[in-house]
Amino acid sequence: MKHYIGLDVSMKRTFICIINEYGKIIREGSENTEPHVIVDYLEKLGLEEMTVGFESGSLTPYLLAGFKERAIDAVCMDARKLSPILALKVNKTDKNDARGIAEALRSGMYTRVHCKPEESINRAILLTARRALIEQQTHLKNTVRGLLKSYGIRMGAISAKKFSAAVMKRIDGWQEIVILSIKCLLNAFDKLVEEIVKIDKKMLEIAFEDKEVRRFMTVPGIGPVTALTYKTEIFDATRFKESRSVGAYVGMTPTQYASGDTQKQGKTSKCGSKELRFLLVEAGVVILTRSKKWSKLKAWGLKIMRKKGLKKAAVAVGRKLAVIMHRMMLEEKDFIYREPKAA
Repeated sequence: MKHYIGLDVSMKRTFICIINEYGKIIREGSENTEPHVIVDYLEKLGLEEMTVGFESGSLTPYLLAGFKERAIDAVCMDARKLSPILALKVNKTDKNDARGIAEALRSGMYTRVHCKPEESINRAILLTARRALIEQQTHLKNTVRGLLKSYGIRMGAISAKKFSAAVMKRIDGWQEIVILSIKCLLNAFDKLVEEIVKIDKKMLEIAFEDKEVRRFMTVPGIGPVTALTYKTEIFDATRFKESRSVGAYVGMTPTQYASGDTQKQGKTSKCGSKELRFLLVEAGVVILTRSKKWSKLKAWGLKIMRKKGLKKAAVAVGRKLAVIMHRMMLEEKDFIYREPKAA
């Protein structure tokens, strides 16, 4: 007899619900959130056929790797799509959530998540660390600028490497308490600049060693950061049946509402990676405003810009870029500019 095991995972404890193929609850319990401890709990029950499922979350790679070591092919279920099903319960408890996950697993009412390989996870950590450092660097820089405005000093556009020296020149001869405060902020700022340089160096090494990332960089407006972020997020082009599905996966397609005679299109869904979506839109702006070389993509985007404005055109071009880059992964070809048609 088949058994379906729902796991409601939290940081410390995982609630377990086991039901058979008829929906009858066989066993319920909880264990520490350790994959080997959970497998030991299940093996003691002596179940013949079992399917394990749990919601996607931050612990997903860790749990899947542990289950794989014990020869269990666990199902990672999309938490966003599973949430409405679990919300049907009047009382929301970890025990009820485990029951709901087991029922969804039995009935097939779930979407399986494609989990990233180890290489993509490592690259995602590098990119996330870089983004966090840049945010802190920007915050400190703006803080120093704001403090100097109290004395009527307005700093212009200065590069990160020259910023500290320029500020120290302006505050020379001020009161000791002010110099100490500003200098402490600048010391932290300079340290962040050093760490960002290290990460950028490693990121460029990875980008130029990867053929697909270098291929993405042939697209106008796509640099190492955007190319590496796209490769890290998509990682396997074959998991999409159609290239246009990538636009929806990134969250750059409009939401739809249809009921009877009513049909509406809303704003973009904004699902998926916020960072990748931002970078693609930024690349769209570069293509429309900075890129001088003619391309079929740019001509298409300029038509939209004349009708709808730059903002909507940049989103449309960014979505188109996501689709084109997916085809480039599948066909292993560089970006094709296409020559302009003769007048």
